[in-house]
Amino acid sequence: MTKSHGTTRSLYIATALAIFLLDRWTKFIVAQKISLFDSISVIPGFFKITHLRNTGAAFSLFADAPAAWRMATLVIFSIVALVIVLVLLVRNSRAFTWNGFSLALILGGALGNLWDRVLHGWVTDFLLVYYKRWEWPAFNVADSAICVGAVLLIAEMLFKREHAPAHDTQLAKE
Repeated sequence: MTKSHGTTRSLYIATALAIFLLDRWTKFIVAQKISLFDSISVIPGFFKITHLRNTGAAFSLFADAPAAWRMATLVIFSIVALVIVLVLLVRNSRAFTWNGFSLALILGGALGNLWDRVLHGWVTDFLLVYYKRWEWPAFNVADSAICVGAVLLIAEMLFKREHAPAHDTQLAKE
């Protein structure tokens, strides 16, 4: 491994760790300062911080499924996803790329939610966006990092221009 490989890998690990720590810190603050189910209005009519517990997956998917099945499935799925992301991240650590950065965001977020799920059996959600009677499901820093990482990955795949080497371009003309 060259110095640049180590530097890039360290950057990705630092990004994932920063997301994990920010997620842990914000959930801790919410749990300490806001009673369960209580809210603090930040932008009236649009955004509030609400202390909630999500026993399901992202956006409360599977929250009504039987507890034993739900917990085991979500933990196993999270661990498999973490292994896949780690493998992709290690393979992608030669030079900084948006794909690598996206994977680091996903890794940090997945670790944050897995930590909650294993330790407590639920994930603390607290960011709530709403308008009149419409509410987006509550989420947290980890969910945000996972979503931003996924959007960046998709954007990279959709908009990345493939640059053919000069000799391949020459062969195509002949």
